[in-house]
Amino acid sequence: MFDYLIVGAGFAGSVLAERLATQCNKKVLIIDKRPHIGGNAYDHYNEEGILVHKYGPHIFHTNSRDVFDYLSQFTPWRPYEHRVLASVDGQLVPMPINMDTINKLYGLQLTSFEVDAFFKSVAENIPVVKTSEDVVVSKVGRELYEKFFRNYTRKQWGMDPSELDKSVTSRVPVRTNRDDRYFTDTFQAMPLHGYTAMFEKMLAHPNIKVMLNTDYHEIVEMIPFREMIYTGPVDEYFDFIYGKLPYRSLEFKHETLDKAQHLPAAVVNYPNEQAYTRITEFKYLTGQEHHKTSVVYEFPRAEGDPYYPVPRVENAAIYNKYKKLADETTGVHFVGRLATYKYYNMDQVVAQALTLYKKLADAPEQLPETNFVLGANGIKQVLGSAITAGGQLNGKH
Repeated sequence: MFDYLIVGAGFAGSVLAERLATQCNKKVLIIDKRPHIGGNAYDHYNEEGILVHKYGPHIFHTNSRDVFDYLSQFTPWRPYEHRVLASVDGQLVPMPINMDTINKLYGLQLTSFEVDAFFKSVAENIPVVKTSEDVVVSKVGRELYEKFFRNYTRKQWGMDPSELDKSVTSRVPVRTNRDDRYFTDTFQAMPLHGYTAMFEKMLAHPNIKVMLNTDYHEIVEMIPFREMIYTGPVDEYFDFIYGKLPYRSLEFKHETLDKAQHLPAAVVNYPNEQAYTRITEFKYLTGQEHHKTSVVYEFPRAEGDPYYPVPRVENAAIYNKYKKLADETTGVHFVGRLATYKYYNMDQVVAQALTLYKKLADAPEQLPETNFVLGANGIKQVLGSAITAGGQLNGKH
C-alpha cells in the first residue's frame, strides 16, 4: 500500500514526493507517461556530449529564498543571468525593450530620462487595459508593438494580442535604463550539473518508487494507495466532461553545429521574419565548454503536448467548472501548471508544491481501508493487490 500515488514526475510531483517521503516517512509511487523524470525541465547529453534541454530552454529565477534554499539541497548552482536579443528591422537589439534598444533601433543617443519621455510621447491612452495589445500599446505605443510584439504573439498563440488576456504581455517589462537582463529576480542560477541530475537526487529515497512510460489510467485500478496527487491536465482527469481546455504546443528542432559558438546571446527572438519564434544556444545556459554547439528552434503548434494554457475569459470559465469538481474530489490533490491551468514559472510550481506539502503534513492522519477516486463518472473503488518494495516497482529509472 502506497500512501501517495503521484501522477507526473516534473517539479510539482517530484517536490511533493521528496517532502512526503523524507519528512513524513510516507511511501510514495510517482509515475510519468514519458520515459524520463523532470517533466519539461528534463535535460540530457546529446550524441555529441552537449547538455541540451529537450523541451526548450528552462531558465531558473526566483525572488523566493525558501524556494531557492529548498532546491539547493539537491544541486550546486552556476550563476547565470539570461539575456535575449530580438531580430527587428535587420538588427539584433536587447529584449525586453530598454534604452539601448531604442537608441540602436532609431539611431538616437537618448538618456534614461529622455527614453522615459519618449515612451510617454508614443504611448496610447487606454482607459481600461484588458488585452495583451492594450498592455503594450499603453506602455510603448503602436509602432514598437508592431515591431516586437504583434507578430511574435500571433505565432506563439495562433491569435492576435487583441484576443488574449492582458497577462500574456504583462510578463514582459519595459525599461528606461540599460539593464539587458531578461529577469531581475534576486536569485538567478542554473543547476550546475543540469536539471535531471537535480531531480535524480530529489527522488533518491527508499520510500520513493518511480514508474516511467506509465499512463496512470492503466495502473490506477491495480495499485493500492491512500491519496493521489495529480499534476496532469485537469480536464483529462475528468474525462473532458466540460470540453477540452485549450493549450498551445511547441515543436522543437534540435541542431548541433560544427563550431564553438553560433549566437551572440543565449536566445534570439524572431518576432517577424521566421516561422519559428526563437533560437536558443544551450552552452550559454550550461557554461559547458565544447568544440561544437547545440541550438534549438521553437515552432508554436496548435496540437501536441500541452505547454501554455490559452488565457482567455471563456477558457477561464471552463477551467472554473473543472476547479469546482477538483475541489469536491476527496483524496485527490491537484497541483502544477496543467492541473491548475495556469502558466507558472518553475519557482512558482515549487512554491505551490511546498504549500500543498505543508497542508498535507499538517492534516490529521486518515487511514481508509480502501482507496476511492472521484472521476467524471462518479466514485470508483480502486482494488488491486499490493506490490512490495522488492517487486517490479523497485529502482528509480
